[in-house]
Amino acid sequence: MPQVNVTIAGKAYRMACGDGEEAHLEGLARFYDEKIGEMRQAFGEIGDMRLHVMAALMVADDLHEANKRAQKLEAELAAIRGDAGAADQRLSEVEDRAAEALVAAAERIEGVAKSLVPAPAG
Repeated sequence: MPQVNVTIAGKAYRMACGDGEEAHLEGLARFYDEKIGEMRQAFGEIGDMRLHVMAALMVADDLHEANKRAQKLEAELAAIRGDAGAADQRLSEVEDRAAEALVAAAERIEGVAKSLVPAPAG
């Protein structure tokens, strides 16, 4: 199992991760480190533990909001799919009626065509 060295709030940590996930883990560590930096700029030196907790809460809040947006988008997508399904059903019905009308028109045209052609003498 690969291991990655990351630095968060000036402290180095050795972390294990799955094969191929090294860059992702490093990116997550950078993201979290930036959140701590934002907290440090906003509130000054208020203690490492408090900075970590505040940064973690900010990340949790971002995740919570993203989940709410995802749920809303999933509901909108389901509604759109439902509307599309209903439209597909209506289109299918219109196509069926149009096909029936074409068959009826073809039959009438054949009837007219037969009436115009003189019957063979016999």
